[in-house]
Amino acid sequence: MKNDNTKNVKRKDKKGRVLRTGETQQPDGRYRYSYTVNGKQKSVYSWKLEKTDRLPAGKRECVALREQELEVHKFINANVNANNMTVEQLVENYLKISGKALFKILYMTASLDPQPAVLEGKLPFEEMVYVEQPGEEEYFLKNLRTEFSVSMVHSRKLSLHLLTELEIGRTQMISEEVTEDVESEHAVYKKMKKFRLLGLSDTKKDTYRIKEEITLPGTKESISQILLSEVDGRKLELRPGTDEVTVRGELQVFCLYLSEESKADWVSQVIPYEGKLLCNGLTEGMFYSVEHTLEDTLVDIRMDEDGEMLILGIEGTLLLRMNFYEEQEMELLEDIYSLQEQCIPEKQETVFEELLMQNQSRYKLTERLSLPELKDDVLQVLCSRGEIQIEHTEYREEGIQIEGILHLNFLYLRGDDARPYGSWQGMIPFQHLIECSDLPENVRCTMSHHVDQIQVSMAGSEAVEVRAILAFDAFLRREIELQTIVSVME
Repeated sequence: MKNDNTKNVKRKDKKGRVLRTGETQQPDGRYRYSYTVNGKQKSVYSWKLEKTDRLPAGKRECVALREQELEVHKFINANVNANNMTVEQLVENYLKISGKALFKILYMTASLDPQPAVLEGKLPFEEMVYVEQPGEEEYFLKNLRTEFSVSMVHSRKLSLHLLTELEIGRTQMISEEVTEDVESEHAVYKKMKKFRLLGLSDTKKDTYRIKEEITLPGTKESISQILLSEVDGRKLELRPGTDEVTVRGELQVFCLYLSEESKADWVSQVIPYEGKLLCNGLTEGMFYSVEHTLEDTLVDIRMDEDGEMLILGIEGTLLLRMNFYEEQEMELLEDIYSLQEQCIPEKQETVFEELLMQNQSRYKLTERLSLPELKDDVLQVLCSRGEIQIEHTEYREEGIQIEGILHLNFLYLRGDDARPYGSWQGMIPFQHLIECSDLPENVRCTMSHHVDQIQVSMAGSEAVEVRAILAFDAFLRREIELQTIVSVME
């Protein structure tokens, strides 16, 4: 029987030096280091492994491979949040969109004893968007997604790239008058028809401020500095009541910090929240359509009762744009005639809406990703984050077919004390059907999407398993064109 002990064999170069993970020496003597950026494999090369190595005869001067590795892994993770987005009114068919992107870059210091550190800043931006056939509509932003990347020009200069993708919605309040009855001196005969129509009861823009705390267990050391924090909203639920709206959801909080002994540690926790917003005129059972964003998130250090810095304060502002609807049973005048007088009804075409469906559809995504570039490099996945990008939407008889991409990013712990953290970015395609049988052609749909849950776990030495729940909140109405009577001529 053959005894396979290859797992215990350490790779070495031609000088007998042990090579680290990702390092190889090619047959011509040149060294190569392979690493991954945004799911793509890249490499750097050098004729020298260490700075003190002699340059082979006839070769040009170059930076040692392990010095290049320090630069490669200097930037561990970068995240960004686009806040304070505003849409200004039309100026000659153009909308002005402005805001600022708050970014945090986690990196390792270039020193004999490398330590994690963080760089924070903000990028203001402004964009003009052309609008066709403008009217008296109100414009708003929804389904915001950002991509952020960092590269180093030199030790004192960074190159930042920000891509923001968003949808611009527009809404307009239209009031229609209908005739339900007529009065006359003579006997008239009326033809009535019953309808169940959807009417807008109220539209409201409001903010809900979230203030919570996380208390670290006594086994943890006091917090000295927060390096990286992420606060994401999950499982938002609204419940209309009498003159109020109940807001319920969760915050997924991750915080990487330094203790007073300059040791890096982290905490990951889900925080539920619940509160109420006043909204006069609301009643239970109303239908609603909501656009929401979580902005101005903050994680700060607070002191507990014993004077230890073991509390994390969590704050955020939930921006809500809410439309509330109710169905009304109406009996409309369809025709009229009299035996004594000639009645000539004057009609006009009026468009109403009928409720088809308010659907909170959830898609469970499970995907196993083979990542050979991370083989034996990941000890533990610390936190993960995902964003949805819709590529195509198709209306079918059986419902709404959605094709899109889940943009995935996760931060992980490595087995190298000099480079203890790493991050990976990639994409997972998906397809989902929001079921609605016998979907008509003349349908109006308001839809928002977000990631309700996401978890990344190790599935062997070179694979991870991704489990996510993608939320699609759809509000479907059908257009009804009616010939309504506006007056009667005798």
